[in-house]
Amino acid sequence: MTGVEIGLLALALMLVLIALRMPIGPVLIGVSFCGLWALLGWRVAWGSLGVIPYQFSANWILSSVPMFLLLGFICYHTQLTQGLFNAARLWLSGLPGGLAIAAIFGSAGFAAVSGSSVACSATMGRIAVPEMLKAKYHPELATGTVAVAGTIGALIPPSIILILYGIVAQVSVTQLFLGGIAAGVLTAIGYVIVVLIRVWLNPALAPSLDDRASMTEKLFALRETWPVLLLMIGIFGGLFSGVFTPTEAGAVGAALATLIAALRGSLTWKRFTDAIVETVLTTSTLIIIGIGASLLTRFLALSGTGGFLSDLVLSAEAGPMTILFGIVLLYLLLGLFLEPIGAMLLTLPIVLPIVSDAGFELLWFGIILTKLLEIGMITPPIGMNVFVIKSVVGNLVSTSAIFRGILWFLLMDLIVLLVLVLAPQVILFLPQTFG
Repeated sequence: MTGVEIGLLALALMLVLIALRMPIGPVLIGVSFCGLWALLGWRVAWGSLGVIPYQFSANWILSSVPMFLLLGFICYHTQLTQGLFNAARLWLSGLPGGLAIAAIFGSAGFAAVSGSSVACSATMGRIAVPEMLKAKYHPELATGTVAVAGTIGALIPPSIILILYGIVAQVSVTQLFLGGIAAGVLTAIGYVIVVLIRVWLNPALAPSLDDRASMTEKLFALRETWPVLLLMIGIFGGLFSGVFTPTEAGAVGAALATLIAALRGSLTWKRFTDAIVETVLTTSTLIIIGIGASLLTRFLALSGTGGFLSDLVLSAEAGPMTILFGIVLLYLLLGLFLEPIGAMLLTLPIVLPIVSDAGFELLWFGIILTKLLEIGMITPPIGMNVFVIKSVVGNLVSTSAIFRGILWFLLMDLIVLLVLVLAPQVILFLPQTFG
């Protein structure tokens, strides 16, 4: 068998194993190892297994991942963002669907200190959904809003997905963070528009609140937002002014969040250890998947399969936009069955050469990819954010009702995606201005 034939056979085996619900990380490592063995012998395979995991995990930028995760988990367990939602609720109560809009802005604020969609949905789900249900909001609107608002967590920096993409694609993480800001803000605005339109068409979805807050109460509520504002100023102020790198920003943010939680009296030993344990488990999972993706990249390069697939796509005389459409469709389909980071690391070894050869800017594509992956967080049957919200609400709202609640927002996501594709400067403006 030729190297390309071995590579294609290995890719087919990998897809079969993933379809059988085997963990992505071990599948990537196992298939790549066996492929290298069949291609170049057991010495090369064992040598790669000894060198590549170290090369990937020793990447200095990767050390920011556990720190940003720890930052998010500490904020989650100590409820540092609750004041942000309460302030948004009081200031936006006069708008149609004010609580739902407050949940969107609260999620955007939490996203700016966590970088995790799941943590964002879990936190806002515990805070916002009970408030909306108590106010007689329709369960589909209440749960759907929080489920989709959580996806902002991967777009607004710090974003774990953007950090991993930057490592694999060798793109500046700071530039990716700047590019993600516009996409995240545009997504949040789109979600607010959806809420306003839905409530305008059917006011019964979100009854008007009778308890309008006074200006004194609104101003007093702003005082409770200081933990998130201090974190944002500390992280982004230092990051974009060049005081510290993205790698150091995670550690600074985690330390600052721990200090703030301790000063507020919300940091207990159990909450701190829970945050540590969840950080270790999540980081370990991501590193295993990343090692598998690095092994797959080496295997595809040595076998010639990566170049073969790239040449095959580009020789079909398809234009760049046709190629991009195919990639978009691929990730929308993968989002139905795979979690985002696994889907990204699984496919980047194949997709990146195609994107680069087609002439697309890798920084711009990183934001487009992140948006696609986050759409997968709310699409059935996997829809991780939907099941996070389900775990929060229990039997109060059915899973099917939550999925119905995200349909309008899903349409807006596709509109935002189209804008980002057709107007690349929306993403590239900040990186080009401050890069």
